[in-house]
Amino acid sequence: MSDQAPLTALIVGSGGREHTLAQACVDSPLIGRILAAPGNPGMAQNCDCVSVAADDIDALVELAVSENVGFVIIGPEVPLCLGLVDRLIEKDILAYGPKADGARFEGSKTYTKELLLKYNIPTGAAANFDVAASAIEYLGTASYPIVVKADGLAAGKGVIIAEDHETATQTVTDMIDGGAFGDSGKSVLIEECLFGEETSIHVIVSGSDYVILPTSQDHKQAYEGDKGPNTGGMGAYSPADLIDDAMMRKIEAEIVKPSVDGIAAEGIDFRGTLFIGLMMTPTGPKVLEYNTRFGDPESQVLITRLETDPVEIMLAAAKGELGQLSVKVKDEYAMVVVLASAGYPGSYPKGETIHFPDTVGENEVIFHAGTKTADNGDIVTNGGRVLGVTALGATLGEASEKAYALCDKIDFKSKFLRRDIGAKELNRA
Repeated sequence: MSDQAPLTALIVGSGGREHTLAQACVDSPLIGRILAAPGNPGMAQNCDCVSVAADDIDALVELAVSENVGFVIIGPEVPLCLGLVDRLIEKDILAYGPKADGARFEGSKTYTKELLLKYNIPTGAAANFDVAASAIEYLGTASYPIVVKADGLAAGKGVIIAEDHETATQTVTDMIDGGAFGDSGKSVLIEECLFGEETSIHVIVSGSDYVILPTSQDHKQAYEGDKGPNTGGMGAYSPADLIDDAMMRKIEAEIVKPSVDGIAAEGIDFRGTLFIGLMMTPTGPKVLEYNTRFGDPESQVLITRLETDPVEIMLAAAKGELGQLSVKVKDEYAMVVVLASAGYPGSYPKGETIHFPDTVGENEVIFHAGTKTADNGDIVTNGGRVLGVTALGATLGEASEKAYALCDKIDFKSKFLRRDIGAKELNRA
């Protein structure tokens, strides 16, 4: 691929994941000009940011055509579910991400559960309901705790672990009848609560070919000690040593390959990221969910650990040439710590000036997530998760020390972070 003329790339999205993907394009000889829609101030340092929303499919296609874009990388799930890749393919534009039929595995938790059960892929027992009375009747026979999930997209927040019947009943009523998650919660999946340590596997898929990326572990709860409400992720590290080589072989044989083969058997030509959420239960790994794009903040640690050009991998997947590629990973650990606004994932302030250090060390990156440029030129907070502070190290301890030292050099009024990212792993060492 290296002998081709550099392509103009378009990154769709504006978060930390998209800034990570944009940085991969900056570092790749395969990419020349980089556009971002809508992008963020961090991406604007190397990209031409265009004020087109990530869910404005018509405008994104028009932008790609008018700017002679050769490769589109879609970060978030919404444009994938809305069929952006389908539309780009119609215009003969290469894109990384599944078409709408593949993105449906993220768009509907029930659809995913049906595939898992059909192909005997280990997962928890579950039932789907779109009538609250039927769901409540089912809950009367359930054992607790139990998990109630909004079937559709809910920005990572539509999963409630109900400790008792009263909480579960109220959650179901709020979702189906109360519109707690809009249309996404009009149908709910009630699922067996699995116990163990949670981790995730990112698989780059191209039809029946796939590459398993390094292991990683996200920290979803807002507060230290895995307490508080679920968030989009407060930090992550890679590799996650709780999955050793033998366990990875088991996961590949029982989960990854059957998942890829099952999706293909359904007639879906999936080209993109299959992000498999796992619970490492006492009886073995079980699938919690599929996502159909890179995780955020997992992407910040996974993509920075790739020795093979990430753009080359994504291009090969989009072209159906993934089977020809050998992927190499750096022999280093990575950690990302999210700097959030106090109050997240609830209400939080915006518009606070961010003070950055004058210099950033080698193998350290500050990825922007919820930021914008104020009228006076200052970069200010504009989201719950503001920055993803990322560092590589020879050990997880070194990566942690570097990441937290850099976190302490960044300031904004409501800065909030977890100080225990990777702590379980470090305590095991």
